[in-house]
Amino acid sequence: MFPFDGLQTILDDNPTASSALDIIQIVPNPYYAASEYETSALDNKAKIVNLPNECDISIYTLNGTLIRKYIKRNNTSTSVDWDLKNFKSIPISTGLYIIHINVPGVGEKILKWYGVMRPITLDNF
Repeated sequence: MFPFDGLQTILDDNPTASSALDIIQIVPNPYYAASEYETSALDNKAKIVNLPNECDISIYTLNGTLIRKYIKRNNTSTSVDWDLKNFKSIPISTGLYIIHINVPGVGEKILKWYGVMRPITLDNF
């Protein structure tokens, strides 16, 4: 028989929740003009993964300009898809971006992401 002592789910434990911030990532990183998440030549996508149920995600340029903000408040997914566009649906440029993830009552996580964007080819129509 296998002992299951001490293997139960830990709830409402701030040190455990804080240590879970370490597994939050953005993939692919670096992004080189394509990812496996994309479904067409006009689609650009990166995923922020291993997220908790509730968090606020802010994406900034290196000079501190806010590019995009996501507010996650659901239990159905542990990731957020970023279409590599700003809040006005304009594609971002190649460069380094800072992603700030705030988990209320737990802590914060900072990610650095580099993306090389491909030029848009419109001769496929």
